[in-house]
Amino acid sequence: MTATRPLNDLDLARIARRIDRPVVLVGLMGVGKSTVGRRLATLLQRDFVDADDAIAAAAQLTIPEIFEQFGEPYFRDGERRVIARLIEEGHGVIATGGGAFVDPATRALILERAIAVWIDCDVATLVQRTARRNSRPLLKNGNPREILTRLAEERGPLYAQAPIKVLSENGPHDLTARRIIEAIDQWL
Repeated sequence: MTATRPLNDLDLARIARRIDRPVVLVGLMGVGKSTVGRRLATLLQRDFVDADDAIAAAAQLTIPEIFEQFGEPYFRDGERRVIARLIEEGHGVIATGGGAFVDPATRALILERAIAVWIDCDVATLVQRTARRNSRPLLKNGNPREILTRLAEERGPLYAQAPIKVLSENGPHDLTARRIIEAIDQWL
């Protein structure tokens, strides 16, 4: 499949039939995992779940509250269990939090039982996107640009273990979702 011809409904249906496990979106906060994930799920005619929303529902606390009350290691343990449950339930598209794929056990689980897709973008875009929400625990204590730059450097080699990488740029989320579908089609 070439990127020059847009995917039509028959292409989408053919590719969707080939996908036999959940598509799990990984990458830094602000790359668009949730927004693109919803669009991707619609195109593939699958359901969508945001792992952070599922974690908050299970804990009956917000993500910032979990971090504040129990710390990051506790959160990561719960995150791994929730992602395992979501994969086991067979959800079509799962958006993970930015640190999920950094955890070795969670990363191994995703790589073994799902199709991992790394959505990446430049730090300037991340700064712009993350400034829209004030609820990101890792950005509360410092300069967001410096923190995101450091996280991109630290986490990049781990995200790179995902077999599929797609760049997210400013523009329609539909375009990124379609790039993901084309990349999955080529990978399968």
